Amino acid sequence: MIKRVVITGLGALTPIGNDVDSFWNNLKEGKSGAGPITKFDASKFKTNFACELKDFDAKAHFDVKEIRKYDPFSQYALVAVRQAVADGNIDFSTLNRDRIGVIWGSGNGGIQTFQDQMIEYCEGDGTPRFTPFFIPRILVDLAAGIISMEYGLRGVNYCPVSACATSNTALIDAFNYIRWGKANMIISGGSEAAITQAAMGGFSSAQALSKRNDDPTTASRPFDVNRDGFVMGEGAGAIILEEYEHAKARGAKIYAEVVGGGMAADAYHLTGTHPEGDGAVLGMEEAMREAEITPEQIDYINMHATSTPQGDKSELIAAKRVFGERKSLSISGTKSMTGHLLGAAGAVEAIACIKALQDNIVPPTINTEEIDPEFADLFDFPLAKGKAKNLTYAMSNTFGFGGHIASVIFKKYE
Repeated sequence: MIKRVVITGLGALTPIGNDVDSFWNNLKEGKSGAGPITKFDASKFKTNFACELKDFDAKAHFDVKEIRKYDPFSQYALVAVRQAVADGNIDFSTLNRDRIGVIWGSGNGGIQTFQDQMIEYCEGDGTPRFTPFFIPRILVDLAAGIISMEYGLRGVNYCPVSACATSNTALIDAFNYIRWGKANMIISGGSEAAITQAAMGGFSSAQALSKRNDDPTTASRPFDVNRDGFVMGEGAGAIILEEYEHAKARGAKIYAEVVGGGMAADAYHLTGTHPEGDGAVLGMEEAMREAEITPEQIDYINMHATSTPQGDKSELIAAKRVFGERKSLSISGTKSMTGHLLGAAGAVEAIACIKALQDNIVPPTINTEEIDPEFADLFDFPLAKGKAKNLTYAMSNTFGFGGHIASVIFKKYE
């Protein structure tokens, strides 16, 4: 028997807010999280700005021993998860922890640790002086393991990796485990801490980053004719997925229901999306088939919309193929405010969708001044500020290097 799956807790650590309420309020108001990089001297880089976390102090959340053991991506994961657990009013000691799992994603894992240790080795006298925590800190799956240890959760535990589609992949896997009756609750989401010399240099060489160094806050401009690349972001999004009857039995508040997930592949290019959006079409259609709804029932899409010239265009082409011309369909690119959180993007944008359903507000796309003429009249594009609108179904799209596609559909809980 297929189970219903609901959302019962949220946690967020983002460039525009270090908790869900701050994140959502700033998203509605169209606040940009972009600014000059402070984590290292980026003056020689082609791009010297990003969407960094603000006022995050690891010492406020962890003791010295934990900081030595956990790469920043794992620290961000734990902080967001602690928020979600508190938000969900979850007392694990009263629940069957054998049936509670963690499916947590990251695209780059401990890239900060890897970079720093290699620089230290290369600049030293050639004697290896690696920390004994080097391997655990860099492993992409370690955040999932650490979360399970924090709460003694013995259910399914792993880390899917599908580049920038990672945390949507994690959410879909969590959704399936619960609806198939294999778990009562799963902590899912993603975290990323990739504002490093290595990641910024690599993405810059790939011509993926915006170079608007003179005005970072307006650099991320999805759908705009003058978009020139994405803005790197960092942080984490945590979501508690729970079987409906289990949630009701413990008196949990319910934010929304997860009703469909679709995964596919472009099978086209190492880093670029298919020009006609073939994989995106398959992912969105599969998610709707699973949700047993028609394209006309989708009210809002949080697009992947990184602000790259080809990526945004191919996604809009895919949306046109799936939804036709529908001025009643609202579309936004919230990366215009948060930047691109890579493997954590899907989780943070899922929270945006869930809050949109809860409050009946479509978050905006900021900085966009002139939408590609080919698409400007197809859909509803709220710009600058959030828009009040009655919503029932929201879709979140994520795409990753390698051609990975993952789309999730959320339904308002009433």
